[in-house]
Amino acid sequence: MKNLVIIALVAFTAFSFKNVDAGKKEIKTDKSKVVWKGYKVTGSHQGTIALKSGFLNFDNDKLTGGEFVIDMTTLGSTDLEGEYKGKLDGHLKSDDFFGVAKYPIAKLVLTKVKASGKNAYNVKGNLTIKGKTNAVSFTISIYGSKATAALKIDRTKYDIKYGSTSFFDDLKDKAIYDEFDLVVDLEF
Repeated sequence: MKNLVIIALVAFTAFSFKNVDAGKKEIKTDKSKVVWKGYKVTGSHQGTIALKSGFLNFDNDKLTGGEFVIDMTTLGSTDLEGEYKGKLDGHLKSDDFFGVAKYPIAKLVLTKVKASGKNAYNVKGNLTIKGKTNAVSFTISIYGSKATAALKIDRTKYDIKYGSTSFFDDLKDKAIYDEFDLVVDLEF
């Protein structure tokens, strides 16, 4: 009986001091932000897009994985106003670009995470846009309950060819570069 009490006490003590950073951390979508920036010969446009859901997985305080669902219906520009904003936002949501009516979500699944510094990780993942999945690589930094990452995405890998000089000739100043940026600030 005495041994049983000691075992129970040891087990209780061990579980009491379990690291609170272990496990799945849900992303606070209302406090997180995703900013996009696309480039063309004559300049650039930028805007935001909302996370629908997401989480990061930890083993103690080390990042091990995660998954994010992006609400494509929230895609919008922030550098324009009025009629021009409406036209650009509508065009980005059209089949020329992201086909939001048919593909209302995009998804990123982290498949490999390797520490590269005290708070930094090299990440490989699968990004799905318009039903097409491709591998992506980027660095994510984690400080407390916040994380930041910057991704460069080649839109042509997701069948987004509009204005691409990789597919169309003589676009001149109407050309849109294939890569766009995503800058992500997460809170969990």
